[in-house]
Amino acid sequence: MIAEYEDLDGLALAALVRAGEVSPLGLVDEAIRRCEADGVPLGAVVAPMYERARDLAKGTLPEGPFRGVPMLLKDLVSGAEGAPLQSGSRFLRGYVSPADSEIVRRYRTAGLIPVGKSATSEFGVVPTVETLVHGPCKNPWDRARSAGGSSGGSGAAVAARVVPLASGSDGGGSIRIPASCCGLFGMKPTRGRTPSGPERAEGWQGFAVLHALTRSVRDSAALLDATCPPEHGAAYYPPPPARPYLAEVSTPPGKLRIAVTTRPMLGGQVHPDCAAALSSAAALLQDLGHHVDEAAPEVDGPAFSRAFFAILCGEVAADIDEAARLTGRRPRAGEFEFVTWTLSQIGRALGAAEFVAAKRHLQQAALKIGPFFADYDVLVTPTLAQPPAPLGTLGPQGLSAAMMKALGRARAGGLLKALMAHDPSADQVYAYLPWTPVFNVTGQPAMSVPLHWSPEGLPIGVHFVGRWGDEATLFRLAGELERARPWAGRRPPPAAT
Repeated sequence: MIAEYEDLDGLALAALVRAGEVSPLGLVDEAIRRCEADGVPLGAVVAPMYERARDLAKGTLPEGPFRGVPMLLKDLVSGAEGAPLQSGSRFLRGYVSPADSEIVRRYRTAGLIPVGKSATSEFGVVPTVETLVHGPCKNPWDRARSAGGSSGGSGAAVAARVVPLASGSDGGGSIRIPASCCGLFGMKPTRGRTPSGPERAEGWQGFAVLHALTRSVRDSAALLDATCPPEHGAAYYPPPPARPYLAEVSTPPGKLRIAVTTRPMLGGQVHPDCAAALSSAAALLQDLGHHVDEAAPEVDGPAFSRAFFAILCGEVAADIDEAARLTGRRPRAGEFEFVTWTLSQIGRALGAAEFVAAKRHLQQAALKIGPFFADYDVLVTPTLAQPPAPLGTLGPQGLSAAMMKALGRARAGGLLKALMAHDPSADQVYAYLPWTPVFNVTGQPAMSVPLHWSPEGLPIGVHFVGRWGDEATLFRLAGELERARPWAGRRPPPAAT
């Protein structure tokens, strides 16, 4: 057992390796021990890569910033040669990646050693990880609650000190949601900042981007430095950073113009604990010398939600078709979560014109939001409108669920479209996360910062959105916030881990 392991971030552990105080194999063995003691019981670690990790630790590792540091790979998109890539789906049980994804190759070049795959919701569709194939992923702060999703396994594992950092992807909040639920730092970079190939050019029409969940701001910055160079063949790439993101973390941000709001962009009500988190953050920002106004861009929430839902349904249908191609098997309703299958059937019922109209609406919404950031450097909201949700509460219930299952099996996509148009469960999900998807559509960088805990001891994240391509300002501000209100010493109670 390595005494300092759970107190140190990834860069600090790598410094111990460079100093000869610990070995990569020692760190890997400690991570494996914690995977078995905490990660697996939490439902956070779903596929071990232990022997491959030990072999790598014994060999010659690249001299990267994280040399010898163990990590987890989200079991979605991030393929590792010879390791399972199940995407949270029973249908993909037994599928193994034939090669490393580009981002995994960059993780390895940075010196990181993947020790396992972390749990995800099926195809990353819902904001909680409660799959039939692996069971629920529990929040280390309260095991009756969700760790968030879809990168919930990564969030739970990092919060429980299994590993110092773990990969994630974010198409509607899937890095920021578990960061909020688990008391972590979660940065969603600008669209196109990190590589998504070679398996696909982009995810969810460009809404999805890959990065990580970390306990420290500097780990996130250093990892983005290691993974952000342009990918050969990519259709687009945001302006390159002027200097390393790691250098930004220790740079004062200067006096920023900051807008704050608790008004839900996509509907619903804001829990008092989440409103309190925003109020406390606004006061802190003022104390730090920033100019703070109450303001927000205008969004037609219902129209935005309908358009985003249409894109999601089309993407899920394509994901199932891709899974069928990879396995050579015909998809059947009983091999998928009923919500996944339902969305795919709606996607198949959408006409091409409907899909394009939905994308155009979202592009126009993004153009209308853009001018707001001519007046403000950063927008601040709660990350979520509610504290971490109790397990089993996010998603269709009762009669609605039964009808969706029946119509899905009947492949009645048209009827499902009509049902979902009036189904309160869809509105319930948007009401839980009424801000995060908006900035997947605009492509702007956004981060959840663990600045608040509820009276019950639950983490409540605060959400910061920067200008397109301007992760630097967010990292500078995050570094300032981390110094002003440190969270590194906060951890789940011993009884919960």
